[in-house]
Amino acid sequence: MKKIYLFILLTVIMSACHQKEENQDLKQEEMINEECLICKEHLIYLEKEEMMECAVCHQQFSSKTRCVNGHFVCDDCHRSGIDSIFQFCLQETSKNPVEILEKMMKMSFCHMHGPEHHILVGSALLTAYKNVGGDIDLSEALLEMMKRGKQVPGGACGYWGACGAGISTGMFVSIISKATPMSEESWGLSNLMTSQALERLGSIGGPRCCKRDSYLSILAAIDFVKEHFNVEMEKPEIHCSRHQLNNQCIGSRCPFNPEYKGEK
Repeated sequence: MKKIYLFILLTVIMSACHQKEENQDLKQEEMINEECLICKEHLIYLEKEEMMECAVCHQQFSSKTRCVNGHFVCDDCHRSGIDSIFQFCLQETSKNPVEILEKMMKMSFCHMHGPEHHILVGSALLTAYKNVGGDIDLSEALLEMMKRGKQVPGGACGYWGACGAGISTGMFVSIISKATPMSEESWGLSNLMTSQALERLGSIGGPRCCKRDSYLSILAAIDFVKEHFNVEMEKPEIHCSRHQLNNQCIGSRCPFNPEYKGEK
């Protein structure tokens, strides 16, 4: 009798585990196809701008991006909730900007791709920079990063020829060096930082991946700040955990992909 009972119990447990795995696989499949925030279908990038109504706030905007079903979400709605990083960064103690970025990318407002990364990269760098002894008012710096980062629209990587993650590193250097259009050395350093980040992105090529581009930009900034500011932030090995969620993943061409065979 005990053997029968144990057999039934084992069968139930195995069935439950199998069902859980199927549910996880199903969830994974759903996430793989998620691009549009409304219907999860693929996005389309147009050559010319069109007037579109945001499916969330219903305001009219001129844009080149919508999904195959016609849904458009404006940048403000896309990154809604990003203000929560302000208190997070002020309380964060890590000296590793990639670790800080990862924590923020796990927050509910952050998607696989989107203009939120234009703010996250610089914010992660500012926070780590402060935590290793950088002389800045982090509260003021984060507010400035938020204001500047919001001015870089989604799709800038392709339409402007300058990825927002790379630009975010230039904003970071501009903020810590107090650069203005009339500065000399700090003006040069800010633009040099952006150019070095964009060079790393451009040398790999597209399609865009906001995670890959954010990682590459932060790594470039870590090296740059060590050389030019004599401030050393922690620089980790990065292994992408989201490549299966990116419909346009470049696979073995990405230095953070498990299949990558080149030099890092």
